[in-house]
Amino acid sequence: MLYRRLGKSGLQVSVLSFGSWVTFGKQIGDDTADRLMSIAYEHGVNFFDNAEIYVRGESERVMGRILKQKNWDRSSWTVSSKVFFGDGGKLPNQTGLSRKHIFEACNAALQRLQVDYLDLYFCHRPDKNTPIEETVWAMNHLIAQGKILYWGTSEWSAQEIMEAHMVARDNRLIGPVMEQPQYNMFERHKVEVEFSQIYKTVGMGTTIWSPLSSGILTDKYISQIPDDTRLSLEGFDWLRERSLTREKLESIKKLGAFAQELGVPLAKLAIAWCVQNPNVSTAILGASRPEQLEETLTALEVLPLLTPEVNEKIEEILGNKPLAPQF
Repeated sequence: MLYRRLGKSGLQVSVLSFGSWVTFGKQIGDDTADRLMSIAYEHGVNFFDNAEIYVRGESERVMGRILKQKNWDRSSWTVSSKVFFGDGGKLPNQTGLSRKHIFEACNAALQRLQVDYLDLYFCHRPDKNTPIEETVWAMNHLIAQGKILYWGTSEWSAQEIMEAHMVARDNRLIGPVMEQPQYNMFERHKVEVEFSQIYKTVGMGTTIWSPLSSGILTDKYISQIPDDTRLSLEGFDWLRERSLTREKLESIKKLGAFAQELGVPLAKLAIAWCVQNPNVSTAILGASRPEQLEETLTALEVLPLLTPEVNEKIEEILGNKPLAPQF
């Protein structure tokens, strides 16, 4: 396993991490979840990603029970939660980034995960109804109370992130350390272009999600669409419609053929392609079966194969390289 600093912070995270979205408490049983976390930890993973909204808190409860049973030194792993969507409640103040919801959501996450503090705490989306000053101050209060160590954002724009940093600088507070954007071969603009200056100015780290584009950048989608994946789950029609476009499926077939020429599974090629970007601190892996995770956790073996010629061929197949603005 390789480790990278999370932006300009002193925290080191494994380049490959493990997340529980969709799977824990919904798609798989507790025994399988336990096995997956053990496999990840044994391979050097030290970051486990979660959120209050995942299965309305049940995902955190499952992960908390597993962590509680393990004899892993607390200093050897990090865990996250995210605040914004709530854990199922729809009444006023049960969602968003108000000071009230941030505090209550953090306390609930600590209880569900059965930990004394969260290593990483993300604002899961920007909140147009809450002043950014209120959110930044609330996160700093949590740090001062020892309930979180680092705070960050997820799916915020570059402008919103920099507004948070301006508030933090003006008030001598701690700004967001990391952002959690989607990044993969089909979703590139934000990580490669929009955030390009932020890496240099405030030193933002990234914990990217969906490096396999919801699982479609795998060999099983090359010849047909399987019916036993997260895209077939009830309530995920929006994800299926966004992911399974005709253009993407055509690219997947070509990428699969190229991966076969290189002698590697498409999934490993896609993950390695993501983490070759030095601005990716960690790529969050998901899995519903042990064999899936055991394969993707060896994706770093593919990095030496990503020569300029290979990357050029991948760009030719994708045809979606985002254009940087001309100054």
